[in-house]
Amino acid sequence: MKFTLVIHSAPYQSASADTALRFARALLASGHELYRVFFYRDGVHNASALASPPRDEQSVPLAWQLLAQEHQLDLVVCISAAVRRGVLDENEAKRYEKPAANLAPGFELSGLGQLSEALIQSDRVITFGGRG
Repeated sequence: MKFTLVIHSAPYQSASADTALRFARALLASGHELYRVFFYRDGVHNASALASPPRDEQSVPLAWQLLAQEHQLDLVVCISAAVRRGVLDENEAKRYEKPAANLAPGFELSGLGQLSEALIQSDRVITFGGRG
């Protein structure tokens, strides 16, 4: 079965991003395909290279990066939500005349079209951290 995950929560805002990460690991271990992970709203903070949790806590952004490397995952960050929250790649940093980029390697900025395409291509879409 082909899954897409949509993450709405920042990595340390609630347990949602960590739960999504554990779910992703479990579905990959079960032989399912993870078509795309889409970070939206405050979930874009999962893609920040500047997150620095205490040493005794898991770095959720780093864990996403490692999982993506191991399984060649598509980690897509909503560009409008990211720019609004200060998560920028090199192009957006230049465009908005900011001194630096902070998008972690392995993540890519893109639009909602990537989410729409993932909805079409996937058998199941699971959302973590959605607002009620």
